[in-house]
Amino acid sequence: MREKIFLVLANLFWAGNYIFGKYVIEEISPLWLTFIRWVVAFLFLLPISYLLERPRYREIMKQFWLPLSIAGVLGIIGYNLFLYGALEYTSPMNAAIVNSLNPAIIVILSFFLLKERMTFINAAGFVISLIGVLFILTNGHLEWIFQTSYNRGDLIMLLAGIVWALYSIIGKKLSVPPITATTCSAFFSILLLFPFLFLQPLPLTGLSGKGWIGIIYICLFPSIFSFLFWNISVKKVGPSYAGIYLNLIAVFTAMITFLLGGEISASQLIGGAFVLIGVYLATNIRNTEAPAVKGSKS
Repeated sequence: MREKIFLVLANLFWAGNYIFGKYVIEEISPLWLTFIRWVVAFLFLLPISYLLERPRYREIMKQFWLPLSIAGVLGIIGYNLFLYGALEYTSPMNAAIVNSLNPAIIVILSFFLLKERMTFINAAGFVISLIGVLFILTNGHLEWIFQTSYNRGDLIMLLAGIVWALYSIIGKKLSVPPITATTCSAFFSILLLFPFLFLQPLPLTGLSGKGWIGIIYICLFPSIFSFLFWNISVKKVGPSYAGIYLNLIAVFTAMITFLLGGEISASQLIGGAFVLIGVYLATNIRNTEAPAVKGSKS
């Protein structure tokens, strides 16, 4: 029961990242928000990883510095810059729904890059999810797919999903405990981001109360609490079961948007339903009688 509560809370806090992120990027750049978020997260994760996993940091960073750095570039720098960049142009609701495609993208890329087994139902689930995302991108008019200019934020969010999928695939092959791996990747990411901070001013003195609350929330809840709750739960219930709960991010984002007085369109509801159904088929149904699709060896 405790693990289920942790999974719900983890996804609730991640949903809040979209809402508060939308407010904060109106006042500071995605670059600075990403940097601040992960500096604070690193300061908390470092002692937590030591207490829970007892890593030998020097040996780990010496042996795995390259994959950990790549993971940081993809999952910490790339994903967060794309996410907050997307929120400059699109709504938190759209971003959350497009982000819901991530598990299906991971399945597809794992099939091609890791030669993992994939059934016909898994592939069909990905197609259904993609139709849902296209339904949102075209505002419910699929016939506009080749005729319309898409919302820039939604397209950036698609890139964020691809980057996150690549980050997740690297994580599958990395033999480093999860909290330690994230801590080390955050450290490398902070070093890589630092030189670029001088290209943009940091208007902390001009931040509103809402901006400060947003930064504090983003630094603590989705960056630290969600991550800890998620990893504690995955250790108990397994990644496949926990993955089902990721669909709650879009649901919670919709609920928060509605409670704050925002509007939810029919295309978002219909497209979101397609995405959630497709992701479930792509990631959680294992039909032993269905023929497996062979991965390419090239």
